[in-house]
Parts: sequence; structure tokens; C-alpha cells
Amino acid sequence: MPDILIIGSGGAGLSAALSAKQAGANVLVVGKSYPTASQTSMAQGGMNAALANVMPDSTQAHIDDTIKSAHALCNPNMVKQLCEDAPNSIAWLESLGVPFDRTDESKVAQRQMGGASSKRACYAQDYTGLKILHTLYDSCLKENIEIREEYFLLNLIVEEKTVLGAIFLDIVTGEVKEIKAKATILATGGYANLYKNFTTNSEGATGDGIVAVLRAGGTLSDMEFIQFHPTALKGSATLISESARGEGGYLVNAKEERFINELLPRDVVARAIAEQITNGEEVFLDLRHLGEKKLLKLMPQEVRLCKLHENVDPAKELVPIKPVAHYSMGGIDVNENLEVTGLKNCYAVGECSNAKVHGANRLGGNSLLEIVSLGRKAGSNAVGCDCHRTDNHTIQLKESQEYIEGLFEEYPWEQNFYQIQDELGEKFYQYAGIVRDNSELNNLLNEVRVLKANLDNMGIGDKNRTNNNNLVDFLQFQNMLEIGEVVLDAALVRDESRGAHFKSAFPKKDDKLYKVHSLYWIEDQVLQNKLLKVTNECK
Repeated sequence: MPDILIIGSGGAGLSAALSAKQAGANVLVVGKSYPTASQTSMAQGGMNAALANVMPDSTQAHIDDTIKSAHALCNPNMVKQLCEDAPNSIAWLESLGVPFDRTDESKVAQRQMGGASSKRACYAQDYTGLKILHTLYDSCLKENIEIREEYFLLNLIVEEKTVLGAIFLDIVTGEVKEIKAKATILATGGYANLYKNFTTNSEGATGDGIVAVLRAGGTLSDMEFIQFHPTALKGSATLISESARGEGGYLVNAKEERFINELLPRDVVARAIAEQITNGEEVFLDLRHLGEKKLLKLMPQEVRLCKLHENVDPAKELVPIKPVAHYSMGGIDVNENLEVTGLKNCYAVGECSNAKVHGANRLGGNSLLEIVSLGRKAGSNAVGCDCHRTDNHTIQLKESQEYIEGLFEEYPWEQNFYQIQDELGEKFYQYAGIVRDNSELNNLLNEVRVLKANLDNMGIGDKNRTNNNNLVDFLQFQNMLEIGEVVLDAALVRDESRGAHFKSAFPKKDDKLYKVHSLYWIEDQVLQNKLLKVTNECK
């Protein structure tokens, strides 16, 4: 039995693994895909730390920017810890070998991101997340940390509110397996693929860990808050990093008129672009004035993506863009030690968790900081947990095996979930996206509940036991329906506009009623919710 089971092999999971290993724990990392394919690799722009290497900055300014961007829906203690640890996290990554860009004085180079008061984001061209991820993975291999790939999380093993490990589908063999551990850390990523085909996220961002916690009796919070990135390529929804604006790119309409300060927080910029599009305007990212030499030096990936997906050379032409779903601020509710609310010996970190550091709108550059800083914290905090040891197979294993076996039964299914999934992604983008309306939210919620009730009429056509992507896709689709119900219900409850959640009928923030966190859990097989006041005043 490993001391610590880490579910998720992206930046948060690997940071936790290295920290726990350093503390002497026996660690096992399990991932749905290969570590280098995780969402971390798509974080291009940079990682915040108040180093003041390029211009004056301070930790307090970083804290203030984070709280302001969060629209007063954060825990100042957690924000303070995160920002104060940022220089240490950069130093730790440097010690592992992350190749950050350098200034002429050989210091770590920094650029400005939206909502920041200084050039604070440490970067490696526009491959920052990818280079951090590869370095973390290499470091785990050097430390002989065991990593099992292509394991799909089905359920947590829970006895008396204590997590004893998890049940997985081994995608390669088709077997359902259990892995027990003294402590479990969830680092399974977010749920922005709810907006399928209208998101910068990969196909795997389906909230698997979040749904597993909900089923196990844990609590979710602030699920209505999904950030929409202002600049994705119009045709493919491929992310064009905020570094493009941080380095001086403009946002213009078809008349080549600038209509917004490009370095305002993402929620403000995304709404401004959406308004232009609603009014019949096309919107473009203008990088031509930066010149080809600078673009190829600082943003080679963006240049390649523009040429590949839009057949546009950003050094010579305007780049057509649109805002799409990018990051989920809500997730598994955790306390300041990153322990999951309602469950023992279970931690959550990264985009799957809600550590109250992003609030209603994440500050650009803080996601990579969170996975490294809080990932290390989760790893060290999980060391020393103990649980009741048993060699007996659990009831969760038997139930999961029976369910998966049932999906292979030869029976006709009437509805194609792939088509439904695509249609649902478009509807979420349209009705639960940048601007929201209660009647549209309610109609979509009813539709999601009907789909959940009709799951027995859906299924898999591929009956092969091994490497069955059809099975994985169907399991992910079910998770998306669970996530979708909570997101829509939470959005309906919050009758105000705050950060990434904007309601046309309630355009102003209402601190008196809604300076609260929305909590969700399952009780007696029924989804429950309540609003919990923010316990720490944000200044």
C-alpha cells in the first residue's frame, strides 16, 4: 500500500509527488493520460512571482491584484500564502532546471499579464507550462516515483467518511482495479470541456475527480465561476496566450478600432469582445506592429498556431479571435490545509480544487503558481496520514466492476451521446457562457436533467475490452452531465454579476446577499446546496 496515492499527473500532481517524496513518503501517481499531455502544457504565458526583476513590484501588490481580480470572493489568508511563496516556487523550479527566459542581467525575465500592476509573470517563451511540466516529469523519474498511465478514475473508496484509495478503469486492459493508500490527493484538473468545441481545454478536462468527490460525500463550491479567455482562435478555439497582449498586442474590430484596454482582467476583456461580436463586429488580435523578429523570439508557438489553424501570419495580418471557456475557478471544496470538506485523508489541489485563491475571476499567471505552490503544500500535508488497513476488496470495487460490465452487454441504444455532447457544449457556451439569463439557464438545467434520466438509452457501440476510447468518452460524458447540473443550479442561485459570472438582469455585484460561496453535496441521493458567507473579509 502506498503512503500517498496522487490522482492526476499534471503540474499539481507531480509537484505534490516530489514534495511528498522529499518528506520520505512512498508515492504512487496515477493519470488518465500521459503526464506530458496534461492541461499544464497549455498554460503558455507565465507564472506570477513578485521578483521585481524588470520593474518595481512587491508581494503586497501581487496580493492586492489577486484579491481585486477575485472580486472579494477569496480567502485572504490563502492568497497571502500563495503570493508570499511565489518567489520560493520559482527558485524551486529553477533548482529543478526549468529554462526560464533571462534578462540581460541573467535574472528571470518577466512580462505583464491582464489585471497585473507590474511585469510579474516569469516565462519560458510561450511554452512556460510545457517546460515546467516536462521538468517536473523528468524530476519524478529521477526520484524513481512510480507513475501509472491510462488509469481512469471511477470512484473513491470510502468508509465512514474516510478515503482509503480509489477505483480505476485500466484503459489498456479494460480491467477495473482498486488502489488503496493511507492518503489520497486529487489533482485531476478542471471541467471546462463542459463547453465542448468552445474551450481551450483538452478533451480530458471533464471533472472526473470533482464528480468522484461528489459521489463520495464530499463538497463542491463556487461551481458557477468559469473563466472565459478573451483570445482563442476564431475557427478552432485554440488558445492564443495572454502573453500576446502582455507583449503589446492590440484588440481591434474590423474597422481596426481598439475598444478595450487589453490588460484589464480577463472577465472584463472577454465581455467587451463578446459585446462587439453580439453587435455584429468581428474581433481581431493585432500583433503586426511588434514585428516578426520579436514575435518569433518571444511567441514562436503563437505564430505557428495562427498559421496552422487560421492560415494567418500574425506578423503581417490580423488574427481573428473569440472568447471561449478556459478555466474553472470552482471545484472540490477544501480547507486551508487543502483537505476535502466532508472527507478524511483526502486532499485536492490544482484546477479541480477550490482553495479560495481565485474567487470569481482568476488573475492571469496565477494558475501555474497555484499548481506548483499548493501542489507542494498538498504533498507535504498528506504525509503522515494513516487509515484502517484491510486486504479485503471493497464494495466500491464490486459495484464499479458490475457497472462497467453492464455497459458491455449487447443491447441496442437509442441515442448517440457524441451528438448530444456536441450540442450540449454549444448550448452551454450560448446560455451559460459569458452573459447569462435565468430563463435560459433554467431551460438548459431541465434539459440536462432529462439527459441524465435518459442515460440508460445511451451506451457504447465498441464492445472491445481493451483500449476502448468509446467507453472512456461515455464515462466522461456522464461526468459532464453531473458537473453541468451543479454549474447551472449554482448560476441560477447567484442573482448578481461577479467576475466571470455575469447576468444581464442583475448587472451589479451584491455583497450584502452574495459575498458568499455556493456549496453543493449529495445527501440521500439528492443534490443539496447552501450559501456560506466568506469568513475572512477581503480588503
